[in-house]
Amino acid sequence: MSAKNVLSHSFWICWKDLVEFSRSKMRVIMLILMPLFMMAMVGFIFPSNNTTIKDQPVAVANLDVGYALYVPQNHTNISMNMSQILIEQINLVNNQTGMMKLSGARDFDEIKTRIQNGELSAGIIIPINFTREIVMGRQGSVEIVTDQSNPQLSATMQIVLSKTIEAIGTQVAMYKLNTTYNISMNYTISYIKPYNVEYRGIVEGESNYFQFVAPGIIAMTLMMSVMTGLPHAISYERDVGTLDGMLMAPIHRISIILGKVLAQTIRGLVQAVIIFLLAVFLFGVTIHGNIILVVLLILLTVYSFVGLGILITSFSDREETAAMVMMTLMFPMMFMSGVFFPIQQMPEFMQMVAKFLPLTYATTALRKVMVLGADTSAVSLELAILIGFGTILLAVSVPVFKRAMTR
Repeated sequence: MSAKNVLSHSFWICWKDLVEFSRSKMRVIMLILMPLFMMAMVGFIFPSNNTTIKDQPVAVANLDVGYALYVPQNHTNISMNMSQILIEQINLVNNQTGMMKLSGARDFDEIKTRIQNGELSAGIIIPINFTREIVMGRQGSVEIVTDQSNPQLSATMQIVLSKTIEAIGTQVAMYKLNTTYNISMNYTISYIKPYNVEYRGIVEGESNYFQFVAPGIIAMTLMMSVMTGLPHAISYERDVGTLDGMLMAPIHRISIILGKVLAQTIRGLVQAVIIFLLAVFLFGVTIHGNIILVVLLILLTVYSFVGLGILITSFSDREETAAMVMMTLMFPMMFMSGVFFPIQQMPEFMQMVAKFLPLTYATTALRKVMVLGADTSAVSLELAILIGFGTILLAVSVPVFKRAMTR
């Protein structure tokens, strides 16, 4: 049979699968809604703007008793309370930023109880000797209490509150230098902080979590589309007997494989395009790399999972069994391939496992191109692995599938 006939029959089988799929209105609706739900869920949980915290309930427990400074010239005591100045400045900063909803608390125990009850995100404790330490020329310590049941919010609150208090302390020190030694306010900052650190990314614009996660969501959706669609496309037809009709028809078995793979590829690409458009136009994701290279990576992602899908379906006797095996493989890959958080944060043995997962390389390559503006040379390793992985699995799965169809 000529290559022309093989391709022609493949397109007809692809068309047959797509028409059959379109007859179920619910499946067509879910084909569109699934990426919408996925992107909306991730996009709004991890918003694309740069706001870290907003209106978080924070309580301040001021335990400071102040300090009475004796002035020999006047034989009088001057009462000082630096904690009140700190609280006023925290309120001033908060009025400008709206980061916190501030309230008062008696002590650590009250803050602890209110955090346990879900009433607070964090607490600030000013100790009893705060003013005395500052007057004596030492540092005044401030404690920050956070909710450890929410590590991400806890870390964010620690950073924001510590930076806010440090900035206030710097302003106080600048004012002291100005009033005590008559040093101009324009120069006091260089005395207090002689080094300045500036941050710069390798591409223009601000980064955010959604910019990081969008490429992984695209790769994950392609994987899910291919690996959940193939059990129905092959195992289901074998269960109901329609696969026998195709086997008896005067067409090459390669045409059956190519046609079904092409149908699943089209479904996956439709969902990838939806996710891509949502990421760009709804959540403001900027594509810094070559769009043609992005499309190539999307196609290679589909290619790398097609063989795995065919192989698992071939070994499964029923559609339900194939679907269960697919889900068992997909969920570990979703969480171990760097889709939602960097692989470098995982334990070393899990990082080793991640290196054997094709989704890892698909996600990494898409992220390099979309987020960092990388070219082909920067993702050459990922391209080679995706092509090699897909080719090896297809070479193994096609003969297995041919034998499975005769069972």
